[in-house]
Amino acid sequence: MTASLHTLTPMPTTRQPGCPFDPPKALVEAREHGPISRFPFPDGHQGWLVTGYDLVRSILADPRFSSRKELMRHHPTIDYGDIEVPPAAPGEFLLMDEPLHGRYRKPLVGKFTVRRMRLLTERVEQITAAHLDAMEQAGPGADLVTAFAKPIPAVVICELLGVPYEDRDRFQENIDKFLGGEAGDEELIAAYVATQRYLAELVAAKRANPTDDVLSDLLDSDLTDEELQGMALILLSAGFDTTANMLALGTFALLRHPDQLDALRADPGLADQAVEELLRYLSVAKQFHRVALEDVEVAGQIIEAGTTVILSLNVANRDPERFPDPHALDLRRQAGGHLAFGHGIHQCLGQQLARVEMRVAFPALLDRFPTLRLAVPADEVALRPELADIYGVKSLPVTWDA
Repeated sequence: MTASLHTLTPMPTTRQPGCPFDPPKALVEAREHGPISRFPFPDGHQGWLVTGYDLVRSILADPRFSSRKELMRHHPTIDYGDIEVPPAAPGEFLLMDEPLHGRYRKPLVGKFTVRRMRLLTERVEQITAAHLDAMEQAGPGADLVTAFAKPIPAVVICELLGVPYEDRDRFQENIDKFLGGEAGDEELIAAYVATQRYLAELVAAKRANPTDDVLSDLLDSDLTDEELQGMALILLSAGFDTTANMLALGTFALLRHPDQLDALRADPGLADQAVEELLRYLSVAKQFHRVALEDVEVAGQIIEAGTTVILSLNVANRDPERFPDPHALDLRRQAGGHLAFGHGIHQCLGQQLARVEMRVAFPALLDRFPTLRLAVPADEVALRPELADIYGVKSLPVTWDA
């Protein structure tokens, strides 16, 4: 079995021309060879790539695989040599295991329940309508990223956390820099430091004058200011960037599949299914890394302790053994069980908020602009690089009939 095991190298960093929604071809082909492949990292570390749905899901739920930042010493495309990675900062719970992970996540769980997020629907509708009004008043022609996809989740997460509206642009710009995959090292570090400095000021302001928001609610806990700052960073970045890119890339996908767009426009009740299918089909959070804490047998292979495993969520969500005809966008598909929000204890805390925003925004956009269309050829739409943490479009020029 070992002799026929597929090896993928290097990690593909571009998608096929004309196929901006499909994972890179080499990743899809790796899954066709089997659910797990060898992956030699640029620094010489012998790791693994997992592309099969069942295996990705099982590893995400397996406590023998760690999310700890200081163990993630291997980059799939860059050789960082002997650089030591520090542990995650206090509060940055996505990069931690239990019990630290639970210390930070548990106080937040009750604030992001399905019921609480659905109660936000009316406010999301108001925010969405306001930005559609602005688009309409400005006349035909807009960059949907800056006019629609970014500001809606930015306003929502700012209101939830108590970030002043006038500060929204500043945090949005910095998060773009350290998650967008294009900033140089110096610019990236500067953006990260500026965001941390701002959040420290925000936490101090909440201590002095609590308001009606999630961050203020946490002040009664035993969490330190530094821990609250780290938690706020996770919530701001995750609550903004993923949804913004889903709204923009999702609209692009619908415009490139007019039959599916027409189906959603004709039946707004299809919105729930449409959102789940777009999440599966696009999988903007492309991959997660895990490190084996002990020797673990996976699909007949021994993954040794200390070995890095890349979990390819976008390919797992296209696994034909789980989703028939997986490369087709079908808004009537029952796409539940997809891995777009991960799985296990690190499954996205804000997934219900993201669903509410998309369920509102997509139908509202299509209803307001029945003739919405791309303003440039599809192959001229600027895409985020594959190296970005979250995949998406940098800009999406659209127009419509006045």
